[in-house]
Amino acid sequence: MDNDATETRVVVGVDGSTSSYAALRWAVRYAGLVGGTVHAVSVWELPGLYGWSAPAVDLDADVEDARQRMQRELSEVLGTSAAGQVKTHLVHGNAADVLLRAAEGAEVLVVGSRGRGGFTRALLGSVSQHVSHHAPCPVVIVRSDPS
Repeated sequence: MDNDATETRVVVGVDGSTSSYAALRWAVRYAGLVGGTVHAVSVWELPGLYGWSAPAVDLDADVEDARQRMQRELSEVLGTSAAGQVKTHLVHGNAADVLLRAAEGAEVLVVGSRGRGGFTRALLGSVSQHVSHHAPCPVVIVRSDPS
C-alpha cells in the first residue's frame, strides 16, 4: 500500500461484518472532519492450500471476485457516491498483521469490535484486541448498533 506522507489517512478494516460496516461509517465521518482520505482494507486468506489435497483455485478470479464484492458492499453501506471516495485495498495475509502495516503513518486505525468469527459474547474480537495493543497510531474500536 503506497502511503503519501502529506495525506491524512484514515485506515479502516472491513471484513463484511456489521461491526466493520459501523467502523467504515465512522471512518468516513471522521475523515470528513479532518480532511482525510479513507483507506478501506479487506484481508483475504486461502485456507486449505496446504498439503496434497489442496483444491484447484484460480487466484486471479478469486481476487477479482473479492474486489467486486468489496466494492459492492462499500456502495451498499455508504452509497455509491461516498463509496467512490474511499480507496480500497484487498490484501492477502493475516488480518491483524495487514492492518498494522496499513496503519503505519496513518492518522487513525478504525476497526469493528468483533468480526465475522469468534465468540458472539466476547467484547472484542481477536483482531481488534491485537491491533489495539500494537498499532503505530491511535485506534478507534467501533461497536455495531445492537438493533
